[in-house]
Amino acid sequence: MNWLNSEAFVLFHQHIKWSDMIGNVIGLLGLALGWRRSLWSWPVQFLSGLILFAAFATAHLSGSAGKQVVVMLVAAWGFRQWSRGRGQSADGSIAVRFATWHERAWLVATAALGTLAVGTLFTAFPALSWDPWPDAYIFVGTVVAMYAQARGMVEFWFAWLLVDLVGVPLNFANGFAFSGFVYVIYGALVLWGMRDWWLRSRQPAMEGAPA
Repeated sequence: MNWLNSEAFVLFHQHIKWSDMIGNVIGLLGLALGWRRSLWSWPVQFLSGLILFAAFATAHLSGSAGKQVVVMLVAAWGFRQWSRGRGQSADGSIAVRFATWHERAWLVATAALGTLAVGTLFTAFPALSWDPWPDAYIFVGTVVAMYAQARGMVEFWFAWLLVDLVGVPLNFANGFAFSGFVYVIYGALVLWGMRDWWLRSRQPAMEGAPA
């Protein structure tokens, strides 16, 4: 598995690693499938996490590997949620909606407290992260975004956009240039997906659809 952390090519004087490229391309595909409200979004996100986990574990980056385990667990839970909720919309797929104010407050509080807790952990154990606070922000923001996606909340896209704002410069600074380029593409996809989900949230769910 050492080849995952070897250099694939050089782009704009940035050294691109195989693990960085493969894992993030698959992750990008998972987000695109999420835009289409496809159940396959979750297995693809799980696969992305699995590849990155293998790469980080091989490189003895236990903190980064551990984060991918959490991502895979959330992806498995999201798959279950969407499997149960299929058929709620008029086209037979998962229904989307805006979160209630109570849910929004819960998402914001969870993101803030989670970032504080994870950032403190990363600071106490420097081996877990290169940049404790930005890394904690991205990790917690990703989990919160995936949770909102699993619940069909339009706010899922806003969470991803906020993650992108920190993820792009952080990945370039840490030598994961391909992740930085992918996050730029994430930003464009997020804006398109946000518009699509916002429009779909205004469409009534099918009558008699299962909860």
